[in-house]
Amino acid sequence: MNLSELYRRALNFEFLSAEEGAYMFEHAPLAEIAFVANELRKIQVPYNKVTWIIDRNMNTTNVCTANCKFCNFYRIPGHAEGYTTDIETYKRKIEETFRYGGEQLLLQGGHHPDLGLPYYVDLFRQLKALYPNLKLHALGPPEIAHICKVSGVTYYEALSALKEAGMDSMPGPGAEILDDRVRRLISKGKCGAKEWLDIMEVAHQLKLTTSATMMFGHVETIMERFEHLVKLREVQAKKPEDAKGFLAFIPWTFQDVDTLLKRIRRAKNDTTPEEYIRMIAMSRIMLPNVKNIQASWLTVGKQTAQLCLHAGANDFGSIMIEENVVSAAGAPHRFTAEGIQEAIREAGFEPQLRNQQYEFREMPLLEQQVINY
Repeated sequence: MNLSELYRRALNFEFLSAEEGAYMFEHAPLAEIAFVANELRKIQVPYNKVTWIIDRNMNTTNVCTANCKFCNFYRIPGHAEGYTTDIETYKRKIEETFRYGGEQLLLQGGHHPDLGLPYYVDLFRQLKALYPNLKLHALGPPEIAHICKVSGVTYYEALSALKEAGMDSMPGPGAEILDDRVRRLISKGKCGAKEWLDIMEVAHQLKLTTSATMMFGHVETIMERFEHLVKLREVQAKKPEDAKGFLAFIPWTFQDVDTLLKRIRRAKNDTTPEEYIRMIAMSRIMLPNVKNIQASWLTVGKQTAQLCLHAGANDFGSIMIEENVVSAAGAPHRFTAEGIQEAIREAGFEPQLRNQQYEFREMPLLEQQVINY
């Protein structure tokens, strides 16, 4: 393959194949693919701003039957430490989030065998009745698949009911690597690759905005990473013209501390900063129909994330008032509202607060700048 020709095609927003993407990832100099990705970013996001958001990642429940080998957060049904969040806890944490300047709840949880569609519809209605201005960025394809199985409904029926009850958008967790060979090794109890993609396609038909993710650096091959990107791109290409579809793509590295995946499969997070920056750059190149690429400072840290802003990324994600799942597997990094803005400025960009729709927000007067859980 000719790298110059691949660069030319990428800069013309052409769809590269998985084989071409893998070849670039493995053979192109980092400076060259970073340059191409940065040029694409400047076209797609033509301003010198890097966006970020204030939100809280709460969990509906830690009870889960998926048995993901990379997750230290979940508890099996009947475990003494299992819980389902009560409405008073939601109220306390939502009001605290508002005081800190946030307006969104990123709401996820385990595959609880007793929680079906009626539970989530009722929960969303309660939260929206109490807090009409709250934005619910909620659940994810694996949870939707589980809810559908528990309640015996279709993806369309579940997502329609949840949207009517107050679900504003859907995050993209549980993608990991969209290949069933990998999924069987790391999480047999979670939905398959096709289910994940089909649910996102239905969400886009319903005009629900979503995001897409990839967790890499465990048992997958390089080719499987790039096939993952092609599958996301194909779903995005099918969305209705008036739907936003995938608003963002967020790749992060497997966090291995004390995980079953590390003990049983000998999977270890050996991803270097250069490899992560390469994946960010190639994500921008492989996904020309997804506007926003987010650097995962939570898993790779400040300095690597800053370099990603010169390699195709245009978003720094959330300060995360609360986050439990990735942190439980060893992600050590934290940001305050002040710190995330300073990090963006240090990298040569202007920080811009946003909402989940990637619309700009005015910076609120924060009750407390230091948010560190």
